[in-house]
Amino acid sequence: MIDFARLRQSMVDSQIRANDVTDPRILAAMLELPRERFAPEHRRGLAYIDADLPIRDAAAGKPGRYLMEPMVLAKLVQALDINAADKVLDVGAATGYSAAVLGRLSNKVVALEEDGELAAAAAKLLAELGAAEVKVVTGALVAGWLAGGPYDAILLEGSVEMVPPALLEQLGKGGRLAAVVRAGGAARATIYTSAGGSVTARPVFNAAVPPLPGFEAPKAFVF
Repeated sequence: MIDFARLRQSMVDSQIRANDVTDPRILAAMLELPRERFAPEHRRGLAYIDADLPIRDAAAGKPGRYLMEPMVLAKLVQALDINAADKVLDVGAATGYSAAVLGRLSNKVVALEEDGELAAAAAKLLAELGAAEVKVVTGALVAGWLAGGPYDAILLEGSVEMVPPALLEQLGKGGRLAAVVRAGGAARATIYTSAGGSVTARPVFNAAVPPLPGFEAPKAFVF
């Protein structure tokens, strides 16, 4: 039988703490939450590896989806500097693990997922874990969830070529958005901050995670 508690402890010690994540709330959340329950049964043994975890392979016109690598998730969440009163939007929540982590930091989290099957799985798992502070909604990821905003923090669950204006417009005053942005062959975790009617971007660390569907940059027209 797999000792998931031991694997969680190892993940926190060797992947999270070792990469300068010091927020005790994040460490506690990732130590306590059963990440294996958010994975397909045949992949639960891989739930704590230092890599992105496939939860659905690409098939029948549907893109593959993943749980983000634990270290990258933890560093992005820490960079958002979330407090209990913040409104948080989790874009591309998949089966809900990231939303569960965010729910340990904030009293109000909206978990947005456009795939109905994944959204249903997330709602079921979060309810079983008693995560009443998380509301699962279904809609287009690139559109965000205007009804729940404005948000103090927004997290994009995968790499993107661009951050849609619709999401940046849902940031409140002083709001932050965290995304892994791809440009050419490089990808960097970036924090966007809304202040004074404008948004500034600040790269924070290098990262490589699978793409979040629908966030491709428009192709330039060539004569």
